[in-house]
Amino acid sequence: MHLTTNALVLREVNYKESDKILTLLTEKEGKLTVSARGCRKKGSPIAAACQLLAWGEFTLYEFNGLWSVKETASERLFDGIRSVLEKVALASYFAEVTEALAEEGQPDPGLLSVTLNCLHALDKLNLPLPQVKTAYEWRAMALAGYEPQLARCGVCGREQPRQPHIHLGEGTVHCAACREQLGEGVSMPLTAGSLAALRHIVWGPRKRLLSFRADEESLRRLSDASETYLMTRLERGFRTMDFYKAITYKPAARPPRES
Repeated sequence: MHLTTNALVLREVNYKESDKILTLLTEKEGKLTVSARGCRKKGSPIAAACQLLAWGEFTLYEFNGLWSVKETASERLFDGIRSVLEKVALASYFAEVTEALAEEGQPDPGLLSVTLNCLHALDKLNLPLPQVKTAYEWRAMALAGYEPQLARCGVCGREQPRQPHIHLGEGTVHCAACREQLGEGVSMPLTAGSLAALRHIVWGPRKRLLSFRADEESLRRLSDASETYLMTRLERGFRTMDFYKAITYKPAARPPRES
């Protein structure tokens, strides 16, 4: 059986002397694990497309239940990401989360689209990295069935919660004063700007996913909440996020010493 489909490389693992095992998110068959034989040999015609974050056309063949790469045509390598370490780390995080959310053999055009859109943003758009990060996290989680309840306070029903928070376990926004009426777990503070941006990310059109503005504090709170919400719901951490945070961490400035 042969299959020709566009696909994004989510993971690569070196195998034997010159092969790789790839995890692909394909348009036609969803997530697939495939063997790329000889792709690490010098001059291999499939080498360019068989690297992490490459997007291209793959011709695959199946034998005894295993998929292998026959031909490739790389269409986009996101070179603007590969030259900046912080972008490489964040893009790798997107790939790791997408792999965790995608199901083997189940097409997921929404998840593929949001991942490609956010990779494009890192590659070509001059946006703050936390803005791209939080947009990816909230939209990917919503597509995976973890959309939070954002229409109103989950306790009192106010459309604009007072001092808005989001309860990570219950998956709902609420007023600060309503916190005690929700169950155990963590609630994280937002701002009115954070909540407006979050509603845009989750409810807005796909093509305008990143067309929101938030002040620095609102964006920081929203990004912190999205990361923690994702890890709480999926009940796991991500090594790529640990690396991203390690290289972007900026310690608070020390006060000047008295003379």
